Amino acid sequence: MALMFDAMRDWGKLLRAAEQAARGKRKRASTAQFDHRRADRLLELQTALDARCWQPGAYRHFTIHEPKRSRISAAPFADRVLHHALVNVIAPLFEARFIAHSYANRRGKGTHLALNQCQAWARRYRYALRCDVVQHFPSLDHAVLRAKIARQVGDESVLWLVDQLLAGGAAALADEYTMRYFAGDDLFAAGRPRGLPIGNLTSQFWSNLYLNDFDPRNRS
Repeated sequence: MALMFDAMRDWGKLLRAAEQAARGKRKRASTAQFDHRRADRLLELQTALDARCWQPGAYRHFTIHEPKRSRISAAPFADRVLHHALVNVIAPLFEARFIAHSYANRRGKGTHLALNQCQAWARRYRYALRCDVVQHFPSLDHAVLRAKIARQVGDESVLWLVDQLLAGGAAALADEYTMRYFAGDDLFAAGRPRGLPIGNLTSQFWSNLYLNDFDPRNRS
């Protein structure tokens, strides 16, 4: 059954996703070009999804240096529409499993609420442990992520789309990852597909999903 996929490729859902992708970006050339023939572009996207022949377009890469050096990968606007459509459908399956104090890229959360909570904790506790994940986005293991998604998403058509997105972004940060071996790894571990393009809505959402089990309360 492909009920979730059918909901995602629904015309109204795609139209809503296009509005979300364009929010705050109306003056950009890529947005204007899509909006100029929005109905045609959405029909092309819907047709490609129905035929299971959709493939990601080429990324445009650039580097930022604040707050730290990061390679950003910008997907074509039509692809960003699909990112929104996919996250709109699958996010409810995972949101209830996220810890309350996960603030990045979640509706009703965000930087301001995170700062407010940080200030509340600072008034209550004397010490804090500041941590970071080294090369987080470049190191994300596709097989591990895909298994986490498949545990909750039973729609094979949606998983096909997930596979397309993962494969399409595999090379975006290939040169950014320094291989690290862990217990159980063999010599073939270096060849495992890794990395999510920084800049995709799907990447931000999957980053939350990937690290969610790090909190022992969420391990299953």
